[in-house]
Amino acid sequence: MAASTSDGGSVKQSNNSTSEDTEPSTEEFCPGFKDVDAFVKHGLGAVVAATKASACLPQAGDEFDFYRSFPGFQDFCAIQGDRLLQTMSQLMQHYGCSSLMKDRNKLTGLEDRFDLVVESNDVVLEKVVGMAEQLPLMKPNLVFTIPLSQGGGRGAQTFCLLQAKNIQRPQLKFKEKVDNSNTPFVSKIFIKPNATKPLPSYFTNKHLQKERPEDLDVPAALADFIHQLRTQEHMDDMFSHPYQYELDHLVMPQHLGHKPEPQMYKPLAETSCKFIDTLEDLVALNEKLAKTTEFAVDLEHHSYRSFLGITCLMQISTREEDFIIDALELRSEMNVLNESFTDPTIIKVFHGADLDIEWLQKDFGVYVVNMFDTHQAARSLNLGRNSLDHLLKVFCDVDSNKRYQLADWRIRPLPGEMLQYAQADTHYLLYVYDRLRADLFDAANGQPSLVQVVWSKSKDLCLKKYVKPIFTEDSYMELYRKQKKSFNSQQLMAFRLLYSWRDKMAREEDESTGYVLPNHMMMKIAEELPKEPQGIVACCNPTPPLVRQQLNELHQLIKQAREIPLLKVSHAERAAPFGVWPQLSESTLFGPHDTSHVSESGFIELSSHGRSRHVLQTPDITFYLTILVSASFSSYNSGHLTVAQQKARNITDSFENPFRMYLPSKDIHISKNAKYDPSSKIYEISNQWKLQSLEQQQKEAQAKRQAHEQAKKARGT
Repeated sequence: MAASTSDGGSVKQSNNSTSEDTEPSTEEFCPGFKDVDAFVKHGLGAVVAATKASACLPQAGDEFDFYRSFPGFQDFCAIQGDRLLQTMSQLMQHYGCSSLMKDRNKLTGLEDRFDLVVESNDVVLEKVVGMAEQLPLMKPNLVFTIPLSQGGGRGAQTFCLLQAKNIQRPQLKFKEKVDNSNTPFVSKIFIKPNATKPLPSYFTNKHLQKERPEDLDVPAALADFIHQLRTQEHMDDMFSHPYQYELDHLVMPQHLGHKPEPQMYKPLAETSCKFIDTLEDLVALNEKLAKTTEFAVDLEHHSYRSFLGITCLMQISTREEDFIIDALELRSEMNVLNESFTDPTIIKVFHGADLDIEWLQKDFGVYVVNMFDTHQAARSLNLGRNSLDHLLKVFCDVDSNKRYQLADWRIRPLPGEMLQYAQADTHYLLYVYDRLRADLFDAANGQPSLVQVVWSKSKDLCLKKYVKPIFTEDSYMELYRKQKKSFNSQQLMAFRLLYSWRDKMAREEDESTGYVLPNHMMMKIAEELPKEPQGIVACCNPTPPLVRQQLNELHQLIKQAREIPLLKVSHAERAAPFGVWPQLSESTLFGPHDTSHVSESGFIELSSHGRSRHVLQTPDITFYLTILVSASFSSYNSGHLTVAQQKARNITDSFENPFRMYLPSKDIHISKNAKYDPSSKIYEISNQWKLQSLEQQQKEAQAKRQAHEQAKKARGT
């Protein structure tokens, strides 16, 4: 069924009903801000500016201590610290929490204040959750208007609750199952319209694309290994951009080399807007687009309840009409649009196409040839702000309502307000495109040089290829370094296991990692190392559903992390993969009775020419010193190992790969020496393939020789 809002009536009706229910208030929301949107925008800008400025502060350690030695820096830190504490105290008092933030004299003051902040956060979150529970459960086809009284006689503000709690997962209706496997992304394209160079045989041969040996009774890692060997000859084709050749030889259209006369847009209410949710309508739309010279495109995406994310909506606008495509309903048929999207004679206008290009490839197998990105044009003009809402305000005097930008676009049917927002995103974009091109000509003294630059940057964006997130044994280190925390070996092991578990669950359940276990909760669990399952729950507020379901499994991971030797991992070692020991020279060795390396806390410190130090706490000093020294320079550099060195290797191997069963299938889980071990299955398979390959090469060489001899005989006769 195709729903049409050709006269904009449904949208206008929604707006009229809102204005009847709530009369606009002439009073300010709060001093200096006319409404909530202005207040939120100002607050967000201030937070972003403060976050950027914080990156310039001296880092903790020697750098900060150096600056701290200057009285001026000390005074500045004290003043700013008092301001922050005062602000936090006021916020806590506002929510009825106890506030003793100004007490700076106690030895335990910092720890007490931190606990106080954590408790206050819990109180605020509980109040928010309580307010949400009092609201009626929203149905997907309803929009609630919630007036919030501001007190003091001020007018009420209206908010639209546009997230439904019980939406059926659209992934369940997809004809083609979402591929969350830990393997690189392969393009979905199988037909190449507007081709100058034919599509590689890999994409046209369905047998090659479906030859993955998952049905074989072999381990997952071995299946990946077999698949890689089978597809080795098609590797370049599998991961190449299908339109690389066409884009490399694309030249800028001639009409872009002339200053345009901006063509005024039609009023939004007078422009037809058709909702496309059938294949027949989609084919008809593609035929219309093929007859145009330019059209505008935008996408609405959802990423919270999906591992790779889902494109839910596509908006397309021509000079005469607007279209909204239900990308969930037509997901497997969207490749029809490749005919118009890859036509080099038609300009596709996007704004900020970096992610749009990747989403089109990932979900639909749709590619773009000949694009103009208005975001790149705004950057070339140095407008200061390059967002679409800023451009709409400058060129069209339209205030874009961004309250629906983060709405749940999986809702079906879509409310009128969301349809109007989606339509407005592309309705004005072609006029903005005209105005930006004219300004680019003016900025270049009437020359097309800046237009050429923007067009070239847009072409580079078209060449982007979607890359799936691939899990490796060291993936956790990237997130760990960003957190700027210093974990000991047990905490780091727990973090590593939790990261691996989260990735595994997210892929299996098709949920985002943030839904499975948010970063801050994962860091909290790894830092606390709870001894009981309820301790894990205490680290998560609110507790994610999958954490509650898999609580016992998580508890076992934490127990395993607590059983490894306790080592301090210094800040310098965070840059290296976990389990890589410092190389110790002969001169740094010491005996078990050497107390010069024993700290007051009972830890033994191993140093290596001024490098970072591992600290070990254990009752059996001699045994672990033997292990550490052996693991450092003997066990991996010598082919003949003693019993102690073999024990050292076993322990360090446990650091390198402590929980293989939770790692997604990948060829890295195969032993590096397996293909050289005659007793292994991999050796047997690879050897058979090598023999077959050699035999094939010999046959080919013999055939060439015979052909050469026959050619010589033919020439002789």
